[in-house]
Amino acid sequence: MSRRSVDFVSGGTRCAAWSFSAAADSPFAGDDGAVPVVVMAHGFGGTKDSGLEPFAERLAAAGLAVFAFDYRHYGDSDGEPRQHISLTGQADDYRAAMAAAAAQPGVDRSRVILWGVSLAGGLVLEVASGRDDLAAVIAMVPLVSGLAAGIHHYPQLGVAGVAKSTSRAVGSALKSRLGRAPSMMTVVGPPGSGAALSGPGYLENYLAVAGPTWRNEVDAAIGLELGSFRADKSAHQITAPTLVQIADFDQAAPPYAAAKAAFAARAQVRHYPCDHFDIFEGFDWFEQAVTHQIDFLTHHLA
Repeated sequence: MSRRSVDFVSGGTRCAAWSFSAAADSPFAGDDGAVPVVVMAHGFGGTKDSGLEPFAERLAAAGLAVFAFDYRHYGDSDGEPRQHISLTGQADDYRAAMAAAAAQPGVDRSRVILWGVSLAGGLVLEVASGRDDLAAVIAMVPLVSGLAAGIHHYPQLGVAGVAKSTSRAVGSALKSRLGRAPSMMTVVGPPGSGAALSGPGYLENYLAVAGPTWRNEVDAAIGLELGSFRADKSAHQITAPTLVQIADFDQAAPPYAAAKAAFAARAQVRHYPCDHFDIFEGFDWFEQAVTHQIDFLTHHLA
């Protein structure tokens, strides 16, 4: 089992990835020795060095190839302006990463698995809808609806917080159109800070998994696009075996919206009595979450 740095191109921009080879004697290997590949990326403002590697290592140790990548504008990938989020663009990055992952040595290009956490959990559901060429989909603590997330976060933000966030998003979008630097918003902060994620303990939890390329800011204009994000609307078009992992006390990604999307996708569902970040390594529910992923993929692909 080893990790290599790999580059690929999405939308004309170089993206950075880590390619993990599968452990020897993989139970997933076909007659030619090729194994399925898991394509994974992080959620809102996240980078591949911020908590993805432990999942990748465990999946690789179980006998799967893994391809973890940074979106354009983030981490080790190129793209200007930095920290800009386009949900349409990130979905395209997933598609480009799938093609790059399928071309890696020892990979069975007919068995590609989409894996996403948080906002990326919603993105993989959206990317998977309407496709018949995926082996499986894993959405962990997924954010599937911007509208539901807004309602869910309202008690934390209040009227003033929502108004400020909207104003900042509009202002940043206008600045970009005029060729000026965008306005930034904080990704995670303490309660009352106005950060996008401000649940109790969230700042400490995120910093515990954050890697050296992660920055605690994003282009505020994402607020305009996030409100119309509805991965749950197309979940019924997913045909691949799907696992949805829900944190029942999730203060970031509404668990009830994730459950409705999982039902529409006819997914296997796992529930964890925890909050959003408690499924990462170093927290109480990592072991159960990654074990359930391996069990799910073993059932469908080994």
